[in-house]
Amino acid sequence: QEPLVESGGGLVQAGGSLRLSCAASGGTFSRHSMGWFRQGPGKEREFVAAINWSGGSTDYTDSVKGRFSISRDNIKNTVYLQMNSLKPEDTAVYYCAIGAGYGLEYRGSGYHYWGQGTQVTVSP
Repeated sequence: QEPLVESGGGLVQAGGSLRLSCAASGGTFSRHSMGWFRQGPGKEREFVAAINWSGGSTDYTDSVKGRFSISRDNIKNTVYLQMNSLKPEDTAVYYCAIGAGYGLEYRGSGYHYWGQGTQVTVSP
């Protein structure tokens, strides 16, 4: 198994920044893509960002492009989500996940291990 532990969530005012971290245990982290998803109140889980195994390729949902940045450190087995210019509509529980393969994955079914989630709340 690849247990994942997210951290870095919290309460921030609109326009502020947060950096989420997701630490993985186990030896296969660097062979897999990683992703961030979120689930807002009363909403379905949605894709936020993905990064391939090497960190050389990333992609984002349109609503966060230019504001969020995903990165990874394969030595520390950690993936990050830097969130800038936060908006109230970014309020959600954020989940990281390990992809089943090397490349970018956009669907939840493409990920096989999930973290427990970290709450991000953006006040107006």
